Amino acid sequence: MDETVSPKTYLAVAAVLVTVLAWASAFPLIRIALGGLGPLPLAAARFWLAGSIAVGWLLTVRPARPNRRDAGVFLLCGLAGIALYNACLNTGQKTVSPGAASFLVNIGPIITAILATIFLREQFGRAAWTGSAVALAGVAIIASGQPGGLHLGAGASLVVLAAACQATYFTLQRPLVPRYGALACTAYTFIAGALLLTPWLPGAAASLAAAGASSPATYAVVALVLVPSIIGYASWTYALGTLGAARAANFLYLVPPVATGISYLLTGEIPRWSTLVGGLVAILGVAIVNLRSKLIGNVRLPKCITELGLDRAAGTWGGYQAAAPRDNRHCPAGD
Repeated sequence: MDETVSPKTYLAVAAVLVTVLAWASAFPLIRIALGGLGPLPLAAARFWLAGSIAVGWLLTVRPARPNRRDAGVFLLCGLAGIALYNACLNTGQKTVSPGAASFLVNIGPIITAILATIFLREQFGRAAWTGSAVALAGVAIIASGQPGGLHLGAGASLVVLAAACQATYFTLQRPLVPRYGALACTAYTFIAGALLLTPWLPGAAASLAAAGASSPATYAVVALVLVPSIIGYASWTYALGTLGAARAANFLYLVPPVATGISYLLTGEIPRWSTLVGGLVAILGVAIVNLRSKLIGNVRLPKCITELGLDRAAGTWGGYQAAAPRDNRHCPAGD
């Protein structure tokens, strides 16, 4: 049996590592951008730029247009996955360190799986519940080292709420990906989110004008669009095509620790012991859910949900949907 690794495989591994770096950079870039913009103006500036790129792509490629019902679902996706997610994440990161935020958002796949159990009638085995408990313990450890802990309104609680918003978005969008394709779903969601954030666009323009074109905040906003969104998504798509979803997704566990390292380089913030210990515990819990539970074995979660839910810079740019699942036996009829 020839086990020679092809050059294409090496390129795919390089691409997925680029994805990790790109998505991990989102958390410290948000922290830097918040130095010149408020949480909602930052979201408006970021996704109006991203939405403009999405409009250009739609006009060039001309994918299928959503019907009225699906357009409404895309609007809800934009509300949950773009507007509310970024409002919570950006506000939370005013007090929560970028590294801690990346670990907290990493529990998104667990919330997605729980929502699928409730609304899509999928099984959630004992191992999955065990993994969820472990991940939540990690969240508690991380939050213990952040201002306000997990008290309602505290930064850590808002980041966890952002993970819940992202999970809601993934659950809503799941039936749409096979019908319209991953890129089209992302583009429509970006545009919906940008439209919902329009009231804060004038404030974003005023803040960026006051900060100046060469300010760190301006550079961070532009980088948030180009690096996590454009470069990260393009490299992830290429990696999926060669490595497959299951193999590629394993690399995404690297996003939180890499985000912590990048944060140190860009902002000088040294992670607390609670962030490191709690982060490792949270990753262990997510790994148990994704790799050990019956949900994975019976429902093929990496195809139906995990590709949509492992976050990495975790949804910080609106999601990284993969191709339609090959096995639709365990997905809703609309899939």
